Amino acid sequence: MSKGFTLWFTGLSGAGKSTLSLPVAEKLKSLGHKVEILDGDIVRTNLSKGLTFSKEDRDINIRRIGFVSNLLSRNGVVAISAAISPYREVRDEVRKMITNDGAGFVEVFVHCPLDVLAERDVKGLYKKAIAGEIKNFTGVSDPYEAPVNPEVVVDSSKEKVDESVDKIIARLKELGYLN
Repeated sequence: MSKGFTLWFTGLSGAGKSTLSLPVAEKLKSLGHKVEILDGDIVRTNLSKGLTFSKEDRDINIRRIGFVSNLLSRNGVVAISAAISPYREVRDEVRKMITNDGAGFVEVFVHCPLDVLAERDVKGLYKKAIAGEIKNFTGVSDPYEAPVNPEVVVDSSKEKVDESVDKIIARLKELGYLN
């Protein structure tokens, strides 16, 4: 059985976490790994239904994703989390839980400036949040705490998807997760 680990994508809404997680998952599968994606939107619909966007409920949501990621990772699966996960303390808590159980944790910060996110936002959520129509919107009226020392940083405002995927895969090789 191959060694499992968690690949944790974090970044603002629309930065490209889900967009990147899909081709990364396909690449890992082509290399013989078992892979599961825990997409923030899908998890909120199925595992965290009923939670609000308060800090407490966001923390609960991230802990749930972390718990499932841990179960998968320690059983030889590559768990890919693609969730905003805005608070550093809870991300660090999840990292500690997973690494304490013997699996690896690789944090990928998907950076994209707010003005670029607002410009590319097809749903207009950033404009509404900036206008005060949406409360508790991460990065506008609610904080996003960027990682201090992520294993990988990609910038979706400057890099093409393939470039970011290649950077992530190369870093996984450097860290010893891939041959």
